[in-house]
Amino acid sequence: MLTVSIATGSDTSWLRGHHVARLDPLGILTADLDSFVPSDLITSIDKLGSYSLEESDLDKSFQLPLTTSIGGNESTLPLREIIHRLEVGRCWIKFETPGIMTFSDREKRTLLARLVCSTQFEDFLARKWSSEKRFGLEGCEVLIPALKMIINKSSEAGIESVIMGMPHRGRLNVLANVVRKDLDQIFCQFDPKLEAADEGSGDVKYHLGMYHERINRETDKNITLSLMANPSHLVAVDPVVQGKTKAEQFYRGDTEGRRVMSILMHGDAAFAGQGVVYETFHLSELPSYTTHGTIHVVVNNQIGFTTDSRMARSSPYSTDVARVVNAPIFHVNADDPEAVMYVCKVAAEWRNTFNKDVVIDLVCYRRFGHNEMDEPMFTQPLMYKQIRKQEHLLKKYADKLISEGVVTLQELEVCVSLYENLITVRRYTSSKDEKILHIRHWLDSPWPDFFKPDGEPKSMSCPPTGLNEEVLRHIGEVASSIPLKDFAIHSGLSRILRGRADMVAKHTVDWALAEYMAFGSLLKDSIHVRLSGQDSPSPCLDHVLHDQEVDKRFCVPMNHLWPNQALYTVRNSSLSEYGVLGFELGFAMVSPNALVCWEAQFGNFHNTAQCIIDQFISAGQAKWVRHNGIVLLLPHGMEGMGPEHSSARPERFLQMSKDDPDRYQVSSLKRTHFADCQFISPFPFDLIKAKVEKYSNAELIWCQEEHKNMGYYDYVRPRFLIVHPKDPMWYVDRDPAAAPATGNKFTHLAELKRFLDTAFNLEAFKGRSF
Repeated sequence: MLTVSIATGSDTSWLRGHHVARLDPLGILTADLDSFVPSDLITSIDKLGSYSLEESDLDKSFQLPLTTSIGGNESTLPLREIIHRLEVGRCWIKFETPGIMTFSDREKRTLLARLVCSTQFEDFLARKWSSEKRFGLEGCEVLIPALKMIINKSSEAGIESVIMGMPHRGRLNVLANVVRKDLDQIFCQFDPKLEAADEGSGDVKYHLGMYHERINRETDKNITLSLMANPSHLVAVDPVVQGKTKAEQFYRGDTEGRRVMSILMHGDAAFAGQGVVYETFHLSELPSYTTHGTIHVVVNNQIGFTTDSRMARSSPYSTDVARVVNAPIFHVNADDPEAVMYVCKVAAEWRNTFNKDVVIDLVCYRRFGHNEMDEPMFTQPLMYKQIRKQEHLLKKYADKLISEGVVTLQELEVCVSLYENLITVRRYTSSKDEKILHIRHWLDSPWPDFFKPDGEPKSMSCPPTGLNEEVLRHIGEVASSIPLKDFAIHSGLSRILRGRADMVAKHTVDWALAEYMAFGSLLKDSIHVRLSGQDSPSPCLDHVLHDQEVDKRFCVPMNHLWPNQALYTVRNSSLSEYGVLGFELGFAMVSPNALVCWEAQFGNFHNTAQCIIDQFISAGQAKWVRHNGIVLLLPHGMEGMGPEHSSARPERFLQMSKDDPDRYQVSSLKRTHFADCQFISPFPFDLIKAKVEKYSNAELIWCQEEHKNMGYYDYVRPRFLIVHPKDPMWYVDRDPAAAPATGNKFTHLAELKRFLDTAFNLEAFKGRSF
């Protein structure tokens, strides 16, 4: 029976063939949650009457239409054979052709060997650390040979770098058997006595990533594999992977995605339930965001933790979200490894031919509980009774090949013994010698030209950032002009450009011109500048000029500063914060020699990107020693624009900074070799102390427009007490509130007047205690 079904193209056969596909290896669920089978589908002899046919007609030959390839070289076939071939491989030309999924003995032996590695790895971890969480791959061991098939076929097509993202299930197996992380470094992660050498918190082993360059054994070509570290937010890494992929394509000049690609792995529940999956798909074909096709692999356990599929989604399939970009979706029974291999081969061909996204839905099961500690029989008793009866895939496939004479039992035993010896005798034994955990050994995005092998920066100097007047004048003149000939701009912009030219002549600047000069100076030094967000190429900043008479003709003046300058990329994004900020974070991860900015339309629009800020930006270096230079532009100002358009929530960012409010810290960073530099970030203890001592009779007043329970007050108050514990620090701002700002103009003006009157009137503090 059919173990593969496909959703793609205009051929309506996929709308019907999947109803009779045996996709669930357990045989207890309909993988698409839809028990309806069209009554006219011929699934048994009694259905022949729907077409005025009888059983005797099964042996009659019928003319095949030109729209199908099931006949191979034959133009007619008996009806019985037509039905059989449709059952075996219906839906798409690559699957209809007879014998198309035939594998050579060598390919079958390779597949078996990869299943041995995948299965034995999980078995070893289960035996050695039975009470440890590891989120094993049991029930979908075919994922390892599937990924290797995708990578091999992509390498054949010219791919040199593959960036991967995945949740925790199966991550250790992928690290070991796909990326080829040293096994002893994986095993030592289970040692409770292993000490951490690097600064930072580190992370649990099934969140860690890896970067590795090696020779692909199938193609004998160099290939770089990067598995991105990911928090427990299962698909949060998806846009980050896409941004890193885009950056690698950009720096390699890979404008069509022929050298760099991405693979994203998902669980079925997260793929259907997490909105960032949808956001990421909608970036897939946008200018400056497209990575020219991603291969998505869904490990479809048919369960999410303890949630049944019928409770986890409203769509028939967990992969239906991919239909928003018309991606072909291959549903395949994960217990049919040869069908999986063929699907992976076709998916790689699709991506490398059409540069479009494609989805592989591995319909499988989860042999144990969510994290090996859980008892799944509590919530899914019928499913797990069936799972416990389920024969392991390795044994089923090995028995099949032995019966076909492809391998012998002795050859299988040798293969198993060799891998067992590798992990047990060699790698496990050597892992006991590991006493110190170096987080930098798990880097997924190293900056080799920026850091030394020991993790320290190669240079600790602060180069001067000033510019001579000639350079500033040149940037200002370009910013005040139209670099292209016969380019018609809006009359309102003409006035802005004339005003800017006047500022340049008078040696004055506004925000927009200052931004031009800052960006332009970086471009001159061959540093790429990338700015994205909702309405980032705003006309008021003149980043992009639009021809008023020619459709789709535009000019980016900043790309006309110097002949050999770096490129300035400025783009409108989709109306997304979570996905786009994740993308830009991934882009900024690739090179330290770039300025990558994400601009929020209003400051608190980062609310819906909080996961990226909390899990990646704030904690990424501590957890994963991950380097990043992302800049967030968050407009902030209490200007009477209402609760959602006023505050960038600075208190959240201050709370996430790693400094002790009860410990005096010197802001002159001589202890880290910055001999000539001072930072006042986050709090300049010594600089404040010097000013307070200089004006010892002055009253200290902290003023902020934000409400008392927001803004900076809760951050600065304990630090002021460390600097100047004897005298009080008075406080002026708005009263505590639940909303960041009022929506009433009259109330806003009244609050502002009271604030200003109090701030400049010391009499207001008389009789008040600190």
